[in-house]
Amino acid sequence: MDIITATEKYERWLGERIPTIPADVDKKHALMAENPFPFMRATYYRWAQVWPQISAKEADAPEVLGVGDLHVENFGTWRDIEGRLIWGINDFDEVCWIPYTCDLVRLATSAHLAISVENLVIAPGKACKAILDGYRECLRVGGKPFVLAEHHPSLREMAVARLKQPELFWNKLHALPVWKGKVPASAFKGLRRALPDHDLKHRIVHRVSGLGSLGRRRFVVLADWHGGTIAREAKELTESAWFWAHPRRRRTEIYYQEALDRSRRCPDPFVHLRGRWIVRRLAPDCSRIELSSLPTKHDAVRLLHAMGWETANVHLGSREAGVIESDLRKRPAGWLHASAALMVQAIEEDWKAWRKRR
Repeated sequence: MDIITATEKYERWLGERIPTIPADVDKKHALMAENPFPFMRATYYRWAQVWPQISAKEADAPEVLGVGDLHVENFGTWRDIEGRLIWGINDFDEVCWIPYTCDLVRLATSAHLAISVENLVIAPGKACKAILDGYRECLRVGGKPFVLAEHHPSLREMAVARLKQPELFWNKLHALPVWKGKVPASAFKGLRRALPDHDLKHRIVHRVSGLGSLGRRRFVVLADWHGGTIAREAKELTESAWFWAHPRRRRTEIYYQEALDRSRRCPDPFVHLRGRWIVRRLAPDCSRIELSSLPTKHDAVRLLHAMGWETANVHLGSREAGVIESDLRKRPAGWLHASAALMVQAIEEDWKAWRKRR
C-alpha cells in the first residue's frame, strides 16, 4: 500500500469514528508536503503500518503503554499542583500498547529529520546515543520527573526561552474568530468544568494546532479572570492509529488518561479525559515547545538525553525496568541509529511520493 492509499484509508477510518474539519485536513495535507519532518509528525498512521515491517528485529520487543506519536516536538511544560514548572511529554493522543522500541526509534528518527533541517545542532549518531543514554539511566533509577523550578538549569534555560514574550501567545489566541458552529455538549461541559468560575463570561474559538491531530475538532474557551486571560482547550480523541494498522491485536480504547496516571511524572492538575475529549489549560507556560523557539545556542545532547529519560518515565508506568533492560542488553551497538536511518529513508520516499501526487 502506498502513502496516498494509506492516507485515504486512514482518513476514512478516522472519519467513521469522529467528525473531521475538511479545511483543517487540507491544511494538514499542505504542511505534509513542506519537508520530511512535518510529514513524519503528521503521519503516525503510516509509521504504525510500516515500522514493524522495516524494523522487524526492533519491533520484536516487550510491549509498554507507549506514546506512539513520539517526536522531538512532542515535549512541553506545565505547572503542577504546587505551581512548579514541569517539563515532559506533551501529547498522548496516540498512546497504545506497543513495543517499547517503537517510541525510541520514532524519537531518534525525528531527531535525524530535525537535524537535517537545522532545528537541532548535533550529529545523528550522537543524538541517538544521547536518547538511549537518557532512557537507560532513567530505567536504572526507576524514573524521576523533570522539576525545572530547582533542577536541570540547562533544560530550564531552553524551556523558558519562549516565555519571555507571553503576550505573543495570548495575542495569537485572541486573534482567532469566534466559533459560529455548534459546540458538542460533552465538549462544552468539560470546558465549563475546567474554568475557575463556571459562570464566567467567555467566548469559544476553534484552534488549529499540531500536525498529527490536525483535522480533529478542537475548541478553546477564552475568559477574563481577575485582570487577565485564561484559556481551556477541549480536543476530540479517538483510538490510536495503531489500531488502524493492527486491527486484530487488542480491544480498542482510548488510553490517554491511563498513560498520564501510570507514568512517572508530576501531573498537570488541569488535564483530564472527559469522555472522548481531552481538556487542559492553555498558557505560555503550559504548551508544546517548538524547536524553532530554542535559543540559537542550545545543548542538544542534554535535551535529547532528557527526552530519552522522559520516554522511560512513561514506559515505567506499565513495564518493570528489568524486563526492558534485559531486552536492551541483547541489542547490538548502534541499533537505534541504524533503525532510525532506515526509517528516515522510508519517510523520505513516502514524502517524495506525496509531493509528486499533490
